[in-house]
Amino acid sequence: MTLLTRELRTMEQDQEQAALNRYLNRMPIREHHLMDLLTKTPFEVDTPERVALRKKLISREDSITKEKVIVGNDIMPFNYLAKGTKAGKSVCRIVTREESGRVFGYGSGFLVTPTLLLTNNHVLQNFETASLSSAQFDYEADVQFQEFRLAPEVFFMTNTELDFTLVAVQEQSTLGKNLKDYGYLPLVKQTGKILLGEYVSVIQHPKAELKAVVLRENKLIDVLENFLHYTADTNPGSSGSPVFNDSWMVVGLHHASVPDPNQSGKYIANEGVRISRILEFIERESGGLRIDQKRLLDHIATPVISDHPIENDFGEEEDIPFNLERFEGFTGYDPAFLGDGQKVVPHPKLRSDLANDVAKQSNGEYILPYTHFSVVMSKSRRLAYYTVVNIDGKQLRDEKRVKWRMDPRIDQRYQCGNELYKDNKLDRGHLVRRRDPIWGNQSNEANADTFHYTNCSPQHENFNQSENLWLGLEDYLLNHVENNKQEASVFTGPIFRENDIVYRGVKIPEEFWKVAVVVKDGGELSATAYLVSQKQFMNDLEANVPGAFKTFQVKVSLIEGLTGLDFGSLRNYDPMERIESTIGHLIETERDIRL
Repeated sequence: MTLLTRELRTMEQDQEQAALNRYLNRMPIREHHLMDLLTKTPFEVDTPERVALRKKLISREDSITKEKVIVGNDIMPFNYLAKGTKAGKSVCRIVTREESGRVFGYGSGFLVTPTLLLTNNHVLQNFETASLSSAQFDYEADVQFQEFRLAPEVFFMTNTELDFTLVAVQEQSTLGKNLKDYGYLPLVKQTGKILLGEYVSVIQHPKAELKAVVLRENKLIDVLENFLHYTADTNPGSSGSPVFNDSWMVVGLHHASVPDPNQSGKYIANEGVRISRILEFIERESGGLRIDQKRLLDHIATPVISDHPIENDFGEEEDIPFNLERFEGFTGYDPAFLGDGQKVVPHPKLRSDLANDVAKQSNGEYILPYTHFSVVMSKSRRLAYYTVVNIDGKQLRDEKRVKWRMDPRIDQRYQCGNELYKDNKLDRGHLVRRRDPIWGNQSNEANADTFHYTNCSPQHENFNQSENLWLGLEDYLLNHVENNKQEASVFTGPIFRENDIVYRGVKIPEEFWKVAVVVKDGGELSATAYLVSQKQFMNDLEANVPGAFKTFQVKVSLIEGLTGLDFGSLRNYDPMERIESTIGHLIETERDIRL
């Protein structure tokens, strides 16, 4: 036995002893719960607070789940096993190695974003161990497994108390398989994902062997501050496995068995780390990360802001629309956000042909208010004429990505759904940047609102994700506002032309614009406009086309001419208007931007 192997076994024994101590300390409470569960349902045994949260995670339409939890019916949906198979795609075997290349341990892990893998700290204790280790996906019967090297230099976070490690994985396996083919299991921060007495399932690599599942014969028996206790069967090698509820939502990170104090080699329960506690830790620590590392966390958690269920992100499913009642009282963009008098920035006026083409709500209103931003939609183009958002640099927060959905306030005929974006190089490009309205005590709602199809426009992936172009410009504007604790109002939209290329029945805009309005140190408004094109990528939307975009700072009046929007007095606060040239100012670095 090598030194590393002995150290690993010592860590596992310490984890087991700590789990046993917690188990024994909770014995009176647990026994009381177990007695109650003999005659009562989980809804009747668990705390009212947790029951209320659990109900929010069960869809009104999901009568099977309702009946199962409320009255104990064990009938499962026909597609239950198929969903479990999909969830299992994201689970892998972890192989830990010494510098010599010799294997000294195994564990399990699972993808929680397209790039990041979650496992135990005692499986991957440190950066050095992770850099020598690998993740093996498809380690199953009759399947060629795929080995991916870990990439801790890209991302690595660990904590011994919660016994977790979050680490990046290389994009391709040693055999050329893409990591994205394995999907990921989004995590839900909200508590109440499972109640006492509900079943759990564990997908694992027991004893480092082929992938296996412990399915629905095991129940949650106790909920501690940071841990869950359940009766599922596990073996060495299962450390780092996901623990699921009956909706295949991850509720825990398996990390230790509880040994029988009266019989050596026997176990009486298992312990997992609560996912909500891991996410809280990651959120606290994320402030010290690099910008590129923060972006890797975008997919890791799904905030729960409605009564609809959270589904695993195995494909491009859309979420169902919110109820109309959710939008009652929404005011959206605030024209007086920057101040009174001359600092009021109203919505632009629409040219008459545009005004006749807007998509209206049932009450006749055409401005769609969301949390801290508003959208005006074109019926004929099924895309936004423009969006406008208030940004408060003093209160900006981070939230996690959610699924896209239609807006129920206007006819779905006037919105482009996921059918436009499947199996091609088009991104669902946010017009109101996702982070811009996420501030104050409505950050969850604002984040979810940005994922309405009304707020996206088809953008080539190279265009939308380029740090030197659209994304780079958005980063600069947001960072400028955040670093200076400023407030800003930002208009964004596409340029519609009659000769835009038609793809899947939709005319794809070739150019996009922004108008950013801030208050300068002297108290005067500053309005700057920007224009960027993706024209060279429009010939083939299903292939990679190399090339460079060019971003220009232009006059506000030029944007008015190209869009048919009238920004009124804003052009008077544009520094470019004082320049006689009608040619835009090329932006190659942040220093080229004139505020």
